[in-house]
Amino acid sequence: MNIKSNAKIVGLGTYLPHKKLTNYDLEKMVDTSDEWIVRRTGVRERRLAEKEEFSSDLAIKAVENLINRYNVRINDVDMIIVTTFTPDHFAPTVAALVQGHFGIETCGTMDLNSGCTGFVYGICVADSLIATGHSNKVLVIAAEVASKVIDYSDRNTCVLFGDAAVATLIERTDEKGSFIASYFTSEGKLAQNVTCSNLSDKVNGQVLGKKRLFQQEGRSLYEYVVKNIPDAIYNLLQRSNLTFDDINWFVPHSANLRMIKAICERLNFPIEKTLLSNEYYGNTSSASIPLAIWLALEESKIKSGDKMILYGFGAGLTHGGIVLEW
Repeated sequence: MNIKSNAKIVGLGTYLPHKKLTNYDLEKMVDTSDEWIVRRTGVRERRLAEKEEFSSDLAIKAVENLINRYNVRINDVDMIIVTTFTPDHFAPTVAALVQGHFGIETCGTMDLNSGCTGFVYGICVADSLIATGHSNKVLVIAAEVASKVIDYSDRNTCVLFGDAAVATLIERTDEKGSFIASYFTSEGKLAQNVTCSNLSDKVNGQVLGKKRLFQQEGRSLYEYVVKNIPDAIYNLLQRSNLTFDDINWFVPHSANLRMIKAICERLNFPIEKTLLSNEYYGNTSSASIPLAIWLALEESKIKSGDKMILYGFGAGLTHGGIVLEW
């Protein structure tokens, strides 16, 4: 829908674990090669959390980076939203652990799990809380430790994923807000194509072959995304009353490069104006979109007033996006 926004993104902080897993490392673990991985996915290396390092640890360090980089205060944050499909626990939430670490009083907390679409959902929820007057300042943190649930004997998935966290601070503004339009949809009938079991080992009646390990039907997912995402992005543009000529940057979920190139070809949108994060960090699930933005900011690519399409897709199956002005 078209949004009357009075919220603005004021800063991003990141945390990337120190441990690297390169394609050459993976060559020693499974039947694969650097050439095959780069050609099929665009990934050269990824970061992995340490054994005792979890989503809350990454989230806290990303917030610390945000504070140091932008010299912002978070003691008056009204809500913390953590997007993750790899929380530390059933309970407590990752968001509650972050709030407790920083001792933020009168602050609500919630975790949000929409797989790789999570960050886009998170910033839309933040914008809505600010628009309705419930909040003046919201912290949205995408924190993922996919390595904890990856089967490193499965060459089709272990080459893809990495760990990362990005903290985004969103505040009320008296000026023009950042958010222009949004669009979300789901296809739960296909949920068995991207899974990680928990209390139940079945999805849509289908027994999952792996217990508490991530698995996906890569070919089915690829076909669904390439077929459906371009039309959804056109729908999002129509809602924003904009055309691709108005868009400075496309920021899709960095699933893999081959998939993103196929989407760009169908959209007739240049890959040079597409922001990605998977080459050196892999597929970081809900963190991939804000990580791509952070990387572009580091390279001074994004300018004030730039219009961007953020579009996520993944487990659920969920997909959705937002148009915003930086």
